[in-house]
Amino acid sequence: MVMGPTHAMSGAALWLAGSAVADIAFGIDQSSAELIVGTIVASGAALYPDIDCAGKVTENKGGSTVARSFGVVSLFVAEIVERLCYWFYLLTKSKKDKKRKNGHRTFTHTAVHAALVGTGTGFLAYQFGKPAVIAILFVLTGLAVRGLLAETVEKKGWLVTTGVALVASYGMYRFLPEGRDYWVLGLAMGIGCFIHILGDMITKMGSPLFFPIPIQGRRWRDIGLPNKVALRAGGKEENRILLPVLTVLVVIGMLYNVPEVQHLLFDTSTGQGASE
Repeated sequence: MVMGPTHAMSGAALWLAGSAVADIAFGIDQSSAELIVGTIVASGAALYPDIDCAGKVTENKGGSTVARSFGVVSLFVAEIVERLCYWFYLLTKSKKDKKRKNGHRTFTHTAVHAALVGTGTGFLAYQFGKPAVIAILFVLTGLAVRGLLAETVEKKGWLVTTGVALVASYGMYRFLPEGRDYWVLGLAMGIGCFIHILGDMITKMGSPLFFPIPIQGRRWRDIGLPNKVALRAGGKEENRILLPVLTVLVVIGMLYNVPEVQHLLFDTSTGQGASE
């Protein structure tokens, strides 16, 4: 699978780019706090689909980056999700679908799931407002921290992830304006999940993006690049090219959305006061 930092950076980069396009093309403006929240949600959501990859829960070993974000608790959740995904795969697979021993890269790696989880997140944020937002932010901030600071968190333990998630989510909750429904968090969640799937599709294993549409008689047909051009997870192409490019795009996106930078780029005033 593509590594955690790459997934997280891809989610952040896509959300910042989309926010810039929405502002320029449609006049959809976001406050600094809203932009930060959306970026965190998209970044964390870009790791979330790997919740279907569990390890040895009782020994606190193994599992994907996201499964280890909150220690044994998240490993236990990942174990449940993986088993549910595996059972769902067995119930829905066609005769031509391959045999599997676990549920990794099944339902959570489909466009259907990305749409469902995005819609569900948006509904919660719309229906319950800021109380739902802080819960969503806590979980996804933890995932974002686990992905972006993988080596640091690995050394310090899951307590760091939990602590940072608590502080960041509460801080953002305090700064977010009142009277908003925050449905846009659902969009960020869906986009983050979708970019994760696309990230896995550039590897040899691929993802069943189009489930349940049958392709060559297989409902769970993995879509990916040919082996000759597919990336190897953690390989030179990812670490030396893809991750640095995504990092640069995130920095550019953050700078672009700073009000002072936009003022310099788009201010068309000609100093009328001086001429008068």
